[in-house]
This record gives sequence, C-alpha cells and structure tokens, in this order.
Amino acid sequence: MTSDSNTLSYSFPPRHPIPSNIIVGDGSLLPVTATGAAHLHGPFHLNNVLVSPKLIKNLILVRQFTTDNNCSVEFDYAGCSMKDLSRNVIIRCNSSGPLYPLQLPAGHSLVAASATSDLWHRRLGHPGHEALSKLASIIPGCNKTASSICHACQLGRHVRLHFHG
Repeated sequence: MTSDSNTLSYSFPPRHPIPSNIIVGDGSLLPVTATGAAHLHGPFHLNNVLVSPKLIKNLILVRQFTTDNNCSVEFDYAGCSMKDLSRNVIIRCNSSGPLYPLQLPAGHSLVAASATSDLWHRRLGHPGHEALSKLASIIPGCNKTASSICHACQLGRHVRLHFHG
C-alpha cells in the first residue's frame, strides 16, 4: 500500500475484488483510489499495490511480497532478511524501531549481478552452456564456463539400462 501513485510502474482505477477502502489501526477507513504494480529497489517488485493518498507510511503485505518475489522473509530482534528459496540471504535490513523498513544499500541495483554463474545455473533449472551464454548479454554475471561441472546435470545425463532376461 502506498500514498503516492507515482511510485507505481503502472496504475488503474480499483476494481473488484480490490477493496475500495483500507481499514487502519484506529478503525478509520481510507479510500483506495488506484491499484498497480511497483518495482522496488533491487530485484524486488509488487503486484496489486493499493494507492490511498491519506496513508502516512508505505506498507508491504509480507505474504504478497514473498509470493510476488518467490522468496521468504525471516524476522528477528535486529531486523529482517529476505532469502531465496535455497535459504540464501538476498538482502538484510536492520531495524531499530517498531517497523521493519525495506532499506537497500546505496548502489544496490540488481542482486543478479552478484550471483555466481553456478548459482544461476541451479536457479534456472540447470540449462546448458549455450542457454546461459545467451543470458550473459542480458544479466551480468550469468554465464557458465565450459569447465563447470554440475553433479545434478551429470546424474540427469546418466542412462539407465534395462535388461530383459
């Protein structure tokens, strides 16, 4: 939820089943004036973002965030961590107050750039060298060297022989 529709990559008037109002902590209703999608810092994005001009803080529904970004969020006393499905930390956000702000370090543009080629190979379902080479021009750091050997790919290429006696 946001108060500023300019943060959305696109927006449109609310429609069913999007709520027409948001109920806030004091029980009052705030009108929803638009919905849309938002690109957050780094690799994160959100779909179905509600716009309500009277909100004083942008809010993220954790369930929607994890679904839209195929990740998990882990909270602790000092902040929260966003993790990929292999439980590797994508980003850590520390918090000293009552909220868990999503604050990415300055210059943090795309986590993809820092991922190793082997990690990309696993994330993308073990594609071959040719497919990853094509991606290298789109995603920096996404290339697989010819010398890389993947145990899962080796097992997948094994042929099981059946003998009928």
